[in-house]
Amino acid sequence: MIIRQATVEDAPAITEIANAIIRDTLVTFTTDERSVEKVTAEIETRGPVFLVAERDGVVEGFATYNLFRSGPGYAQCREHSIQLAPEARGQGTGRALMQALEAIAKTNNVHVLVAGISSANPAAVAFHSAIGFKQVGHMPEVGFKWGQRLDLVLMQKILAPQSSVAPDSRAKAR
Repeated sequence: MIIRQATVEDAPAITEIANAIIRDTLVTFTTDERSVEKVTAEIETRGPVFLVAERDGVVEGFATYNLFRSGPGYAQCREHSIQLAPEARGQGTGRALMQALEAIAKTNNVHVLVAGISSANPAAVAFHSAIGFKQVGHMPEVGFKWGQRLDLVLMQKILAPQSSVAPDSRAKAR
């Protein structure tokens, strides 16, 4: 297996993985399928923070992150997304993608990664727990798909042990 930066040539495979999850599961609350053009634009915009896992020339999954919330106070926090094709699950692919994504996040001064997980996806909660994420919230019935109300589980992982806030900025906050 190879973990590498996504290229625009990967967009059709990424779109196929994402749309199968949108169409066939409650893993994501959205019902709007993605287009190859939209995925291509995301790859071009996010660049080195859009990764794919490839085995024998086939893209088996992807991971990326984006802003968690807007505003300068959230500048060191990102929400990630990781999705795998069914045949890649339980094979170490997700763990390898997340290790690579976390390494990139650290070099980009990201302090916290957030995971927003559908309560209909207990395997994702277990996966994130196994790689060091902690559950920090549970929002009942905020999602709605296929006539079902779904809960959102919020998990986070602090990537660096200390805050990188400069002493002078702490003084200003007092």
